[in-house]
This record gives sequence, C-alpha cells and structure tokens, in this order.
Amino acid sequence: MKRIYLVILFLLTYFNISHAQTTTQKSTIIDSVFVCPPCGSCDYQTFDKAGKCPMCGMTLIRMSLNDFKKQLNLKPVTVCFYIQDGVELLDFAGPMEVFTTAGFHVVTVSKTKTELHTNGLSFIPQYSIKDAPKADVLVVFGGSFAETVADTAVISWIRAQRSTASYFLSVCTGAYILGKAGILDNMTATTYFLQIDNLQKTLPNTKVLANTRFVDNGNVITTAGISAGIDGALYLVEKLRGRDYAKSIAQTIEYDKWIPDQGLVLNKGN
Repeated sequence: MKRIYLVILFLLTYFNISHAQTTTQKSTIIDSVFVCPPCGSCDYQTFDKAGKCPMCGMTLIRMSLNDFKKQLNLKPVTVCFYIQDGVELLDFAGPMEVFTTAGFHVVTVSKTKTELHTNGLSFIPQYSIKDAPKADVLVVFGGSFAETVADTAVISWIRAQRSTASYFLSVCTGAYILGKAGILDNMTATTYFLQIDNLQKTLPNTKVLANTRFVDNGNVITTAGISAGIDGALYLVEKLRGRDYAKSIAQTIEYDKWIPDQGLVLNKGN
C-alpha cells in the first residue's frame, strides 16, 4: 500500500511540474515575440527565439506581443516639419531619422517652396503653408527663428494646426515659435540651455525649466537643444507605438544615449 501511495505521489508531482513548465513556456511565447528592427522589408515578421533575421540579417529584438499588435493595427502617422531658412541642421535631421525609421510619413513645409539653407546644406521644402497636407504631428525647430516668430502669416498657420494636429513638438529654440502661436500658454516648457531665461521673459504665462531633456504636457512636447530633439522624437514614438518599439528605433539608428523616463512628463495625454 505504501508503495502504491509513493507511485501516485510521484506521478502527481511529475504531472504538476510538467504542467507548470508547459504553462511557463506558453506564457513566454504569448507575452513576447522576437522581431526584426524596422527596416522596411520584414518589419511584420515574428520569430520565437533570438538570432538573426533570415531575410535582412539584422539582429532580432524582443518585443511584447501587445506592442507588436499595435504596429499592425494603428493608422499611419503624418509628421509635418515646419522648416525656416537658417534652421539648425541637427534640430530636424535627428528627429527626421527617428520618425522615418519608425515608419511615419514625414513632410517638409516652409512659408514658400523657395530654397532653404542650413549649415552649408541647401534644399527645397516639399510644401508651402498654402498646400501643406493635414498632419497628425507638427514639429518646429530652432536656429534662425526670429524671422519666423515675426511672420504673422506663418504664426497664424501654425496656430490653425490646433484644429487638426494631435501633437506639437518643438526642438531647441523652436519653443519660441510655439510660444508666439499661443500653444505654450499656461504650460511648462524647456529649450536650449542658453535661452532659458530669455524664453521665460518672452513667455510669462509659460513655466520654463532648465536641465530638462524634454517636457510633455500631454499633446505639446518641448525639448532642450539640438540633439535633444532625438530624445523628444523617440519619446513621441513611444507614446504612439509603445516603449519596445521606440527602443527598437533607438537600436536601429544606434542612438545609445536615449534614456526612457529622462524627461518630465506632466500629462501623458492620449
């Protein structure tokens, strides 16, 4: 009788261990998948273990299944870059790399379609403020911003985007442009470190913070100077597509300086 009891006890123990292992394995598979970093050709393929993508050769990364499902179901995002003559090159080049790598549709807009110049580079914007498409995100940048701030037609156009755009992002001294349009009224913001005091004087209804990588008011995000635009762009990708996806973008562009949660989030918004 004792022997039968021991056999039954052994079988029950074995069954429970096997069941627990199976459940754990299933849970692991359900909770996450391995995917290729965004490259445009195999972004929607999934794999059950780490390694190299057999199609493009990139190293696979782990992503939560929930974040991956978001990529399949979310609508495309149109990002409008308002760019003025004399814009700081990295202000917009960094965020453009982030957003295009994330699969967002980025368009460039200026007051007119005349040639723009920055840091030895010349280019022609795709649209003017008269024919620019509706955007989900409007981004403005620093550099030579004084003429833009004084241009009533441009400021009126930026102000009008509040009826259609879901998010506003300023990089560096682009905060002056959003401020002039009234978009920073009664909000908290940041900007290039040498402009903190002056921006505060210019925008008395805005709380301007120093030593802050970016500030999120919900749907209005401002960043510190120049390279901080990359952090702000990655943060916005995180808001729209999830942290795992944003991490995959940072990895793809080899930007190892991004530290999630480094900025000040006052309101997560949508």
